[in-house]
Amino acid sequence: QVQLVESGGGSAQAGGSLRLSCTVYGYTYSRYCMAYFRQAPGKEREWVAVIGRDGSIKFVDSVKGRFTISQDNAKNTLYLQMNSLKPEDTAMYYCAADSRSGYCYNSPDRYMYWGQGTQVTVSS
Repeated sequence: QVQLVESGGGSAQAGGSLRLSCTVYGYTYSRYCMAYFRQAPGKEREWVAVIGRDGSIKFVDSVKGRFTISQDNAKNTLYLQMNSLKPEDTAMYYCAADSRSGYCYNSPDRYMYWGQGTQVTVSS
């Protein structure tokens, strides 16, 4: 059974840093498209990062240069390092995975498996 378990998140002041973890159970994540999304209150879920099967990573423009992705294959875990946080980064963050397509999309409806979400709150 495929399961994504998230941890990390919390509160930070603007300019601070947080790290999110997404541990994958039931499959080897390198064989799936992986992604991070976020959703702020009253807003639609938006993509943050997409990680392709070849290890390629794309970030939405609003987080480029501030967020990075790292991987621990031994732990089957992805890490989203968020630096220089801004109040507009405040949202519930989700990791997601899918294996149905050869192309890794940045649309949430293209992902079958989801983590439980973790809250990130950035104060000014």
